[in-house]
Amino acid sequence: MFILALDASLSWCSVALRGDGKPLARRSREGDRGHAAALPPMAAAVLAEAGLRAADLDAVAAVVGPGGFTGLRAALALAHGIALGAGLPVIGVTTGEALFAAIPPDERAGRAVWAAVDARRGRVVLERFPARNGGGGGPSAAPPELFDLDELPPAEGGRVSVAGDAAEAVAGRLAARGGVDALLSAVRRPDAAEAAFVAELRLAGRLPPLPARPLYAEPPAVRRPPSAGASEPA
Repeated sequence: MFILALDASLSWCSVALRGDGKPLARRSREGDRGHAAALPPMAAAVLAEAGLRAADLDAVAAVVGPGGFTGLRAALALAHGIALGAGLPVIGVTTGEALFAAIPPDERAGRAVWAAVDARRGRVVLERFPARNGGGGGPSAAPPELFDLDELPPAEGGRVSVAGDAAEAVAGRLAARGGVDALLSAVRRPDAAEAAFVAELRLAGRLPPLPARPLYAEPPAVRRPPSAGASEPA
C-alpha cells in the first residue's frame, strides 16, 4: 500500500510517501507562505525518490485542519488534483491526528492528549484525545473546539500531554491551575509522514472516514469588498 500525504496546515509544509507500513521518502519546507508553489515540486521529488508514479499509489492524503486557510487549501487542491488524474481516493487527516501520531508512546501512556493550535487573539483550537493504557492505538478525538486561553476546559484525569504550536501557552495555563500534570511535548507542528500513517489506518478501516475538505473551528475571516462606487472606510 502506497500513500502520498501532504501537509501545509501551520508554519511549514511537508510531503511524505509511505509504503509497506513504513516511511519511504519525505520533503519539508519552512515558512508560512508560498505553500501552493512549494508543494508540487516536493511531491514530484518524493515520488521520484521512491521510483513511483501517481498511478502506483493507493491513495492521497492531506491534513485538513484546523490551520491556516491558504495552506489547507493549497494542500487539498494538490491532493485532489493528483488523485483525480490517477483515479485515487483522497483521505482527510486532522491536524490533531497528525500531532498525536508524532508523540512518543511513553508520553501518551495514561495521559489525555491535547493538540493545541494557535487561533490568535488569545484563543486556541483544541483536539482532545482521551487517555489510553500503553499509549498505543490510533487517534480518536472529539471535533476541534475553540477556547479562550483563560477559559480552557477541565483536564479529565489530571494528566495531559500537550502538543501543537500553542502547546506552551496551554500547558502553562493548565499547570497554573494546580492539580494538573501537564506534560509539554516537543511536537509542535504536524508532519506529512505522520499524516500518511494516520491515513493508512483510515484506509484500512481502523479509523472512521474523514472527508478531504477544510476543517475549521470557526468560519474563515473574509472581508467583503467595497461595492462599486462606494468609498472605502478608513
